[in-house]
Amino acid sequence: QVQLVESGGGSVQAGGSLRLSCVVSGDRDSINLMGWFRQAPGKEREGVATIYLDGDYTTTYADSVNGRFTISQGNNRNTVHLQMDSLKHEDTAMYYCAAGPRRLGFSQSDARQFRTWGQGTQVTVSS
Repeated sequence: QVQLVESGGGSVQAGGSLRLSCVVSGDRDSINLMGWFRQAPGKEREGVATIYLDGDYTTTYADSVNGRFTISQGNNRNTVHLQMDSLKHEDTAMYYCAAGPRRLGFSQSDARQFRTWGQGTQVTVSS
């Protein structure tokens, strides 16, 4: 089994930056795909970014964050970061880390790729 713990959320003014981290514990070798999703009150969950951790480190980004957010693996292979720059009020949400073994039949950014989810960390951007 895999467990995920997020950190790094907080409150920031529009235009500012935050860096989220997700630490993986447990059977790390059982996963090769990690991602960040978010959900704002009253809205559906939205995929933010994903990274494939075997070989090519392919990344995907939602159009709404492309060019502002960067997903990366940390120096420790058990950590994935989400660097968020030029934050906007509409980025306010609970952010969730997710992990799973990448499977055929779904795109890399499809939420159905992810079997394990963290508890979330709140990001609040004031305008």
